[in-house]
Amino acid sequence: SSVLFGAGATSLPAGSRASVQTALRTLLAAPWPSQRDVRSCLQLLSVLQWVLSFLLLGIVSLLLLIYLVFTSFWPISALYLAWIIFDWDTPERGGRRLPCLRRWPVWKHFRDYFPVKLVKTHELSPSHNYIIGSHPHGILCVGAFCNFITGSTGFGELFPGIRPFLTTLAGNFRLPVFREYLMSGGLCPVTRRAIGYLLSKNGTGNAVAIVIGGAAESLSCRPGVTTLILKNRKGFVRMALQHGADLVPSFSFGENDLFRQVVFEEGSWMRSVQQRFQKMMGFAPCVFYGRGLTSVRSRGFLPYARPITTVVGEPVTVPRIEEPSCETVDMYHEMYVRSLLKLFNENKTKYGLSEADELHII
Repeated sequence: SSVLFGAGATSLPAGSRASVQTALRTLLAAPWPSQRDVRSCLQLLSVLQWVLSFLLLGIVSLLLLIYLVFTSFWPISALYLAWIIFDWDTPERGGRRLPCLRRWPVWKHFRDYFPVKLVKTHELSPSHNYIIGSHPHGILCVGAFCNFITGSTGFGELFPGIRPFLTTLAGNFRLPVFREYLMSGGLCPVTRRAIGYLLSKNGTGNAVAIVIGGAAESLSCRPGVTTLILKNRKGFVRMALQHGADLVPSFSFGENDLFRQVVFEEGSWMRSVQQRFQKMMGFAPCVFYGRGLTSVRSRGFLPYARPITTVVGEPVTVPRIEEPSCETVDMYHEMYVRSLLKLFNENKTKYGLSEADELHII
């Protein structure tokens, strides 16, 4: 009986065998994804995780910790709250960089999705500290993040001995888990205390990138228009003078082409609502859209694949003056603006703009 049982267990009816064979032939005949398709999928997923991390990680982590308070896992929330209290000042003292995070292979796929490229025009000496002005803000500062945080575009090789940092809203460092994610990449709050620490108590070779236009500039972001909010933004110049840090302009060509935004005219009630919200909360509620997850022709929250080229310009040498006068600040601000305009005009036709395109500074 055991022999009959075994034979019966391994044999299949003729119809079933034919179905299996047909299914195998269909599977083998189906076109397998090419290497190009696999790369495109990996690039899309890398951008998706980045967008979701920046938009949702902090809020979801906060809600999860609040939920755990009312469960048997409440010690997790209590311990993390104690950790945040203990670690409260770390973002203001240079953060907690993890070099392994900058070397994640996922960032190479992120870079290649657009693609993003970094161009050096002048040397930066490791014996100095620098404030890099990053322009324009765009919607999500893709160029600044990819070049100064991920390391995938070769910042370390182009500028040996220079440690890049990128500043962002201080409120982001109050969100659980998200603060750890930001610090591990080299982000720090855009506060006088945090920037002052990096420029005076962290040795030399520090390059602090500041998106000068901030959230207010994102409200004017749209393809074909390059408007920078810079005329009355002089705090970064004062910081540079107080710490003797050279000013370095940088411009990301293509940053404004990643999304489509509904831009409300100055003076309209919607623009007033956006500006009031931005002043209260620190970020602007932009009405924008990009491509969808499944198709380039669908609408969603992912950026379009447009080339971004970040050009780092010539440093403006700045003396150290503990209490600079307003006239001195204005003078070096003018020098910085001239250097930025020169950088823009010398490179615009190389990276997608026409000779007629101008940089509008308000």
